[in-house]
Amino acid sequence: MARTIALIAALAVPAPGRAEPTGTRIELLTLNGFDPVSYFLEGGPLAGTARFELAWGGQVWRFASGANREAFRDEPAAYAPRLGGFDAAGILEGRLVEADPLVFAVIGERLYLFRDAERRGRFLANPDLARQAEAAWPALRGLQDVPPRDAPPRDAPR
Repeated sequence: MARTIALIAALAVPAPGRAEPTGTRIELLTLNGFDPVSYFLEGGPLAGTARFELAWGGQVWRFASGANREAFRDEPAAYAPRLGGFDAAGILEGRLVEADPLVFAVIGERLYLFRDAERRGRFLANPDLARQAEAAWPALRGLQDVPPRDAPPRDAPR
């Protein structure tokens, strides 16, 4: 019996240095695990938990409560960050710039993220910039799936 358990355990754990199966998919937490609904509530944003997790749009989202998860499930586009979650000012510059999920603004009932407080301040001072970024977004949207230059081609052996 002990030999059987040891054999099963050995088969279940990949050997050191062995590549993961090519079908393995790694999903990163959207918003670094912050609850997207909580950005619209007093006191937000709040950290989500694995207990209240949901996959949507090819991403994993976490929520601080079951009620927030249900609200997102019913209307995800209302709560998900605009512009793919990239820095809204970067979109205006024609670039995809990673944003800090704790530097945000709700403009026109939509969530926008920014790289830093200075960029956020520009958008708060001139809310029309959000409309301009929205207009620029379709031209950049397809770039979000392009691997970094130093990444191996997607069909290259690993």
